[in-house]
Amino acid sequence: MAIIMEPIGVVHTDTNRVPRHWTVSDVKGTLVIDKKYQMGLKDIQVGQQIVVIFHFHKSPNFTPDLLVQQPPHRNEKLGVFSICSPNRPNPMGMSVLDVLQVEDNVIYVQGLDMLDGTPILDLKPLVKDKYSCPSYRENQQF
Repeated sequence: MAIIMEPIGVVHTDTNRVPRHWTVSDVKGTLVIDKKYQMGLKDIQVGQQIVVIFHFHKSPNFTPDLLVQQPPHRNEKLGVFSICSPNRPNPMGMSVLDVLQVEDNVIYVQGLDMLDGTPILDLKPLVKDKYSCPSYRENQQF
């Protein structure tokens, strides 16, 4: 089975060094979404947090020796599925970013841990509990 995804946009930032994880980042930048998806951004609000699913486009091809890796901030080797390494079987990442502004098809964000030019695969709202999810409130089910 092949899974084919097309980016919906791209990340832009002026920094050359991004933090290892969004939880320790205050880096600002923009998410430039393809204009054909602009209407899908209509309810994203300033102050909201959004989940960005992205492609680690600069990661090397994954090999079996990368199933166990030593993160730079740890003194032990850990399984790839228990860490946030960009070296993964499917090089996908996820970050939670603060929305600073929305203009047309551009979302200004803070908390970037992505390189300039990173392809964006999807955006989702950060749902902290089922009661804050609009579809739950409307349908009382998922």
